[in-house]
Amino acid sequence: GYDAGRMPQALTPAAANRRGIIAMSVAMAFFIINDTLVKFVSQSLPAAQLIFLRGVFATLLMLGVCAAMGVLRRSPDGSLPVRQLLRKPILLRATLDATASMVYLTALFHLPLANATAINMATPLFITLFAVLAFKEQVGTARWLAIGVGFAGVLMIVQPAAEGFNAWALLALGGTLLHAGRDLVTRIIPMNLPTVLITLSTAVAVMLLSGVISLFQGWQPFNGTQLGLLAAASVFLCAGYYLLILSMRAGEMSLIAPFRYSGLLFARSLGWLVWRDVPNLLAFCGIALLVAAGLAMLRTERARQRAAALDAASD
Repeated sequence: GYDAGRMPQALTPAAANRRGIIAMSVAMAFFIINDTLVKFVSQSLPAAQLIFLRGVFATLLMLGVCAAMGVLRRSPDGSLPVRQLLRKPILLRATLDATASMVYLTALFHLPLANATAINMATPLFITLFAVLAFKEQVGTARWLAIGVGFAGVLMIVQPAAEGFNAWALLALGGTLLHAGRDLVTRIIPMNLPTVLITLSTAVAVMLLSGVISLFQGWQPFNGTQLGLLAAASVFLCAGYYLLILSMRAGEMSLIAPFRYSGLLFARSLGWLVWRDVPNLLAFCGIALLVAAGLAMLRTERARQRAAALDAASD
């Protein structure tokens, strides 16, 4: 019934961190596949129109998933659970997500892709800072160092051009801050609210905002192939949304957020498979740094868990 899709409450901190890391990494892979499909369609349709059409598919998909999981059924007091979408934290998160997406995409259309990607990949740095300030997470020197090394690897992979940093870069930075704020708000949403319901709220918000913007951008005729690609993209987008939300609802944000960098590794792999795009030497060095940073964070986390277990055993 209505309990379907809720967050389990009995996860140990180690299990929550492990699940968060896996969820974040897989979410990034899904987002990359979504981006690849949308990239094909963007060659023939205006951005707001295609985002709206994809949003329609995503909303219908999430409504179906919520219905199948029983999330849309009336609760014992007779109220509709979908009314939870109107709660302030969910509304705030959905608004931040939709606004961040449109702000970032607007900047992306006026920036070199490498520059926009580099700015967007600063999100883990902001999330870690917010986690320290808002949730008092303890972030040691080793973790900060690993995050910094990972970001250096990002810059070596995307290789942004100095002349590409302009006023649009500041707009992209604003989108990055909004994305980090969205993840911060995700953490304060009550744990008894189903993750699929939060995913639905995101899909609806993006659909509505892009629909309004599309009225000003104008529409162009579309065909079945374009709709098919956008429908497929919506499946990966919703799966990415769900896993991203799941990753931010439990575990340490400062540990989980840097695994967002894994998206670059997936993007490079897909670029090689689809377009035979071979990274240069600097990019290969950046990939090595990214992998090393991720392994270092995992190793540090395991060592910390072992120390905590020993302390607990000695008490």
